[in-house]
Amino acid sequence: SVKMDLLHSNGVLIIQHLQRDYRAYQDLLNFMSHVGDPRNIFSIYFPLWFQLNQVVGTKMIWVAVIGDWFNLIFKWILFGHRPYWWVQETMIYPNQSSPCLEQFPITCETGPGSPSGHAMGSSCVWYVMVTAALSYTVRWKDKSAVTLHRLTWSFLWSIFWIIQISVCISRVFIATHFPHQVILGVFAGILVAAAFERTPAIQTASLRTYIQTNLFLFIFALGFYLILKLLDIDLLWSVPKAMKWCANPDWINIDTTPFAGLVRNLGALFGLGLGINSEMFITSCKGKNSCKMSFRILCIAASLAMLQLYNFVKIPTHTEYLFYILSFCKSAAMPLTVVALVPYCVHSLMRTTEKKLN
Repeated sequence: SVKMDLLHSNGVLIIQHLQRDYRAYQDLLNFMSHVGDPRNIFSIYFPLWFQLNQVVGTKMIWVAVIGDWFNLIFKWILFGHRPYWWVQETMIYPNQSSPCLEQFPITCETGPGSPSGHAMGSSCVWYVMVTAALSYTVRWKDKSAVTLHRLTWSFLWSIFWIIQISVCISRVFIATHFPHQVILGVFAGILVAAAFERTPAIQTASLRTYIQTNLFLFIFALGFYLILKLLDIDLLWSVPKAMKWCANPDWINIDTTPFAGLVRNLGALFGLGLGINSEMFITSCKGKNSCKMSFRILCIAASLAMLQLYNFVKIPTHTEYLFYILSFCKSAAMPLTVVALVPYCVHSLMRTTEKKLN
């Protein structure tokens, strides 16, 4: 439509301005784009928060998974273009003189662009973290404590918006999103996270509930895809465009395809359910050691170290279906390691040490 083309063309002008005037901040902007990567939720934020507060950690995974699932559905409905291919195909520029947008190794995402998954995932998880931190200060009753709570509230929400704006600017700078796409992503993420503030049932969900939720999310997404395919609507229309217009074929990654994100999130949710409902979790995280700060610090350090090792495990990409299966297994192993395996090993080590001392 004319209005959408006008919105896109204005977005291109903003991208050109950022790439021209903020060149000196390129490394910082690329770093902020990595900060907003939804995969950091599972490998960094979750292991930190789960060992400190299991309620917050559990909520974080649910918010991340459901938020990313909604992001996928929105992407399929909105058919949002990405700047780096839109400028090559649009007919609104005279004499075929399309603007030149620089691309980077993290530019060539293959899914549709609206809303931004990075912006949505970042706002989701940071909303959970900020509200969790503020829940500790809201209980303070005396006058000086109330003043401190207000200062803390202002500080944490300022940090929240600084991070969200930085992530949004970085995604626009690398020409992988238009400005309106990142703005939509931020507010969609906040809405999803806020909805989970009133969903306490996830804290007591059984393994059966986790499996049923996984099946629902997968069947709905797959069914939605197949129904539209029967109507001759290809929801993977963006993949050929990314492959055609990406400046470097090596920058195309199967991990950015729509179904790759879906499989990764379903694996993480299944792993969380398996871990929370395991005997290892009950023995370690519900025992007397769970209250000790030394136990929590050891769990955090060991979890982060183990998850960094997982990053060295490269899944073969030559067969798409094999990639999805192995990606699901790897994603399930990460929360299972944080929730059950690491705490159980730390618990056993501490118990052995205490016996030797006695």
